[in-house]
Amino acid sequence: MTLISRTRARAVETLSLDAAATRNALSAALVSELAGALTDCGKDPDVRAVVLTHTGSTFCAGADLRDPPHPDALTGLLRQILELRKPVVARVTGHVRAGGLGLLAACDITAASTEATFAFTEVRIGVAPAVISLPVIPRADPRALARYFLTGERFDAREAVRVGLLTVTGDDVDHALAPILDGLRRSSPQGLAETKQLLTARVLETFDRDAADLTALSARLFSSAQAQEGMTAFLERRDAAWVV
Repeated sequence: MTLISRTRARAVETLSLDAAATRNALSAALVSELAGALTDCGKDPDVRAVVLTHTGSTFCAGADLRDPPHPDALTGLLRQILELRKPVVARVTGHVRAGGLGLLAACDITAASTEATFAFTEVRIGVAPAVISLPVIPRADPRALARYFLTGERFDAREAVRVGLLTVTGDDVDHALAPILDGLRRSSPQGLAETKQLLTARVLETFDRDAADLTALSARLFSSAQAQEGMTAFLERRDAAWVV
């Protein structure tokens, strides 16, 4: 079963997360297939830019709790998006949770419809946004992150723009993206590649410095007793034992 669908129009390759039955959760298989598709785009001289979007009502629900990717694989995928020598543009028309926000933060430009919602839900299942903090923290407002990391509250697309997680929002996301994609099509491949490298250099420094420690932290937390309770409660649609 294909988990990533692909189309192309005027040198822009669109990769769609296509596992709507699992709310496009980051399973080991989906992460591997997306990494492979990005590798193909990086090698193809006819691809000027990549749009990352989704089928269904959810862009990405975060890690697949039944088939989670290894933390190293998720770290590698986020780094791959940042290091790809072509712009990666996120197009969101649905909900984004937990690890899905890591994908957004790794992208160069992010657009969402006003119907989209966002939440860092890791604390509610007993873990932390460890690996995804690598691209998120350098690109978003620290006071806002303190609130949303610690509470797991849901926020809307306008707030996501305000705090730096989105570039633009609008009732029609494709209308909002049209001038952006036009600009990318008018830009030289070399200019795009070198400019992207300037923009991502400091984010990649956090990967060089912290990725190993945060990957180990993620693995430790997911194997903890509190995380097991939190994940079980989530799957059983009940409050975790610590809710007061």
